[in-house]
Amino acid sequence: MNTPSHMLIGAAFFARPMAPATLVAAMVGGFVPDLPMFALVLWSTRVLGLPEHDVFGQLYFSDSWQAIFAVDHGFLIWGTLFVAALWSSHVLLRAFAGSGLLHAVGDFTTHHDDARRQFWPVSDWVYRSPVSYWDQRFYGDVFAVFEVGLVVLLALFLCWRLKRAWQRALILAPAALIVVPVILTGGFHGLHGMG
Repeated sequence: MNTPSHMLIGAAFFARPMAPATLVAAMVGGFVPDLPMFALVLWSTRVLGLPEHDVFGQLYFSDSWQAIFAVDHGFLIWGTLFVAALWSSHVLLRAFAGSGLLHAVGDFTTHHDDARRQFWPVSDWVYRSPVSYWDQRFYGDVFAVFEVGLVVLLALFLCWRLKRAWQRALILAPAALIVVPVILTGGFHGLHGMG
């Protein structure tokens, strides 16, 4: 699933109108699991000057990159952090960790060839979902339509629920990253590979 979608899903579950900072915590939690990937891709393409097809065709699937993805999308890591947040009644940590855990669950269900070892360090087993958020061989074209619809619904729900202008701007920014390319290109191909 694309990173902005993860951010909005986390916000829908964990942002609370009476605790405005929970929106920020949930959005950051939805983003953080993909942060290492963005850093690795930017370093490889911008600093090292490697072509994107080499980065996404080879490096992305390398053992070293996949080891990083096993950590940042690990159910045990995010689950432990979420349980600790619930135990301590820390509202912001709950929003952050809950959103990160939802991100990992979302990716568990929408990654096939690029699936992660989400049960690390207990197991290196990888679940290859029958649905891919980007690969047309595994319903990526169908999922893209669903994802855009979901983003629109989540943005509308969150804007209805959260009334402050800065909150609505924070909601609409990631939603625009998903919706605007579809409007500008008239297709869903721009969604593939965002994170």
